Amino acid sequence: MKNIVKQTLLATLMIVVSSSFAQNREIKRVKGAYDDFAYVKTSEILLEVAEKGYKSQELFQKLANSFYFNNKMEEAAKWYGELVNYWEIIDPEYYFRYAMSLRSIEEYEESNKWMKKFHELNPNDSRGKAFLAKIDYVDDIEMLSNNTIELNNLDINSQYSDFGVAEFNSGIVFASARGEGMKYMWNDQPFLDLFIAQGTADGDYQNPKPLNESVNTKLHESSPAISQDETLMFFTRNNYFDDYIGRDSQGVNRLQLYRTTVDNAGNWGDAFPVHFNSREYSVAHPTITLDGRRLYFASDIPGGYGESDIYVVDILSDGSLGIPKNLGPSINTEGQESFPFINTNGDLFFASKGFPGLGGYDVFVSKGLDNKAKEGDLSNFAVKNMGKPINSPKDDFAYYENLTTRTGFLSSNRDGGKGSDDIYTFSVPECAQIVQGTVIDRKTKELVSGATVILYDRNGEEISFMNADEDSAFTFNVDCNEEYLVRGVKDGYIGDEQRIRTSTINEANEVVLELEQDEQEVTVGTDLAPVLDIPIIYFDYDKYNIRYDASVELQKVLAVLNQYPSMEIEIRSHTDSRGKAKYNKTLSNNRAQSTMQYLIDNGIAPERLTANGFGESRLVNDCFDGENCSEAEHQLNRRSEFIIVKM
Repeated sequence: MKNIVKQTLLATLMIVVSSSFAQNREIKRVKGAYDDFAYVKTSEILLEVAEKGYKSQELFQKLANSFYFNNKMEEAAKWYGELVNYWEIIDPEYYFRYAMSLRSIEEYEESNKWMKKFHELNPNDSRGKAFLAKIDYVDDIEMLSNNTIELNNLDINSQYSDFGVAEFNSGIVFASARGEGMKYMWNDQPFLDLFIAQGTADGDYQNPKPLNESVNTKLHESSPAISQDETLMFFTRNNYFDDYIGRDSQGVNRLQLYRTTVDNAGNWGDAFPVHFNSREYSVAHPTITLDGRRLYFASDIPGGYGESDIYVVDILSDGSLGIPKNLGPSINTEGQESFPFINTNGDLFFASKGFPGLGGYDVFVSKGLDNKAKEGDLSNFAVKNMGKPINSPKDDFAYYENLTTRTGFLSSNRDGGKGSDDIYTFSVPECAQIVQGTVIDRKTKELVSGATVILYDRNGEEISFMNADEDSAFTFNVDCNEEYLVRGVKDGYIGDEQRIRTSTINEANEVVLELEQDEQEVTVGTDLAPVLDIPIIYFDYDKYNIRYDASVELQKVLAVLNQYPSMEIEIRSHTDSRGKAKYNKTLSNNRAQSTMQYLIDNGIAPERLTANGFGESRLVNDCFDGENCSEAEHQLNRRSEFIIVKM
């Protein structure tokens, strides 16, 4: 038996060696196709090579990439898996792509494993940090889902790619690859053109027709953005103008923004490129604000945060465009952010592969972003995943909504569609909510007059406050399908707070805040964290800044330090055992220092504070390295302490 096995192995080895020269020729032959982004052709050739038993790091990388960039995630996951199993020293980006591929086929636990690996190798990447800060992101997204929304696949979708809607003249303009022109090597589909379809009485669309040749060319056109008065359109096109194809220094034909006008008869004029286009980077996927004064778009302009970022540029009074500004790290990650849309409330909707999501592109929203941006404030935007059914494990993008007609559009390559990308329509639910309640004494249950009630958003940023009325009552108008924190405070009392999650229907959320007279004795050695009911303090790992949700909790510590001006405290920060001990020690020290700096910045004298990080050296349970502990058990070790050292 041993001899038979040995002979078989020798025969196999001879076959592999003799054929390796042929396989090397195939690898060289495919290089041209791969470098030209002909991923369909690449995958066909490389798959044939791989199935013959040939193995190399370059083969697996290119084969997996060719599936990944064509959204064939099951195949991508298979070959990224082969890559990471055969070779340990690879670019960390491949761990990220493997995790994203697994996420798109709903293998979330395995995906999380490789996201952790990616973060260990690339600890400064915001994508890994965002994942680590929300490791239970799938549960969070499920809670954000809205089961009142029903998506309907449009009748006009084709077997090819259809996406990116803008409303126009009681119909829609959208991109489609249904044409009969030459094919795009990337996905072996016809090049995209812009089409217009008329609305029907039942809310569907019919008779899609291509726009004229002043807009459509032999290359790609997509992503229309039309002004409120329907006289101006920005759109995406390959770098192609006056019959000239422009290429960058690597020979790549990039995307650019173009603008055109339309007359009263519906005739589209000549299209012209915007001034900040470049051969060396792409500019794409525009959206225009309601007042017509700002244009948002996606680009990989050098100096940004990731593979593609979202920018805003002013539309000046003479119609010219100003200087683009990056929306910053609150919106843009090291990954891809694209397909922005601004609704009439100034909310930004965009697609991202950088923030934790269900898989592929997910749609996110930043409420009121444009209202801040028009005042020049491009900092600290809150971002929320739109949940299901807007998002799925596949690519979901090009969100569009009309709050007047309460209709919306979404593009997706989710399962069950007609083509590679389909357009879906839905009704935007109408919903109005309030948070109302009273402030009472916890012991006596009597009304507490003169209390202040503060409303915070889901990130801990103060939205509004009010003094409870003579009946100790309060009321706030709030959004639907959102998270809030309501806190009641009064001198001489220990405050109370409640977290509220509003639903997707019209209703009032009743809250009773119970304040307790401050009779609790605190002495040297007391930890203020349990006294003040302070949970985990989370941090921004980039610069070790205190996050909004942490600042809400630290306000409690500030209140005590202000109440006792001679009190001094030691801030202690602890981590769980996961990760390397040296890294955890550094991380916890940075956390403690960041917490101390926050208190100093808010008026506490530095000499009243000390800060120490203990890493994983003081665990409160048996969750040591290698122990199989739950996330809740690990969480007990990720804690902050505020020890009184002097009264």
